[in-house]
Amino acid sequence: MRLDRETRTRDFNALCEALLAAKDAGEMARFLTDLTTPGERDALAERWRVAQLLEAGRSYREISAETGVSTTTVTRVARFLAQEPHQGYRLVLDRLKAKTR
Repeated sequence: MRLDRETRTRDFNALCEALLAAKDAGEMARFLTDLTTPGERDALAERWRVAQLLEAGRSYREISAETGVSTTTVTRVARFLAQEPHQGYRLVLDRLKAKTR
């Protein structure tokens, strides 16, 4: 049975609130370990690393060679980083950059 859009949206928003409940990286790690499979965690971490390397000015081919991810994945992350309206990668990258200043 496929859930309707409203239910999926409500569930996604509830997940976002749950993620915000973690007080630090250790708590978040515990929650993500329970929530995701090892493969899902690896994929999330991989995409985040790709975003950071793109931000650092690395080329798609360099990133693919260094991380082992496909150039398709690098391209997708780059598109979300630069063009998509959500700008989630950009938001978090900028916040982390400001935090280290």
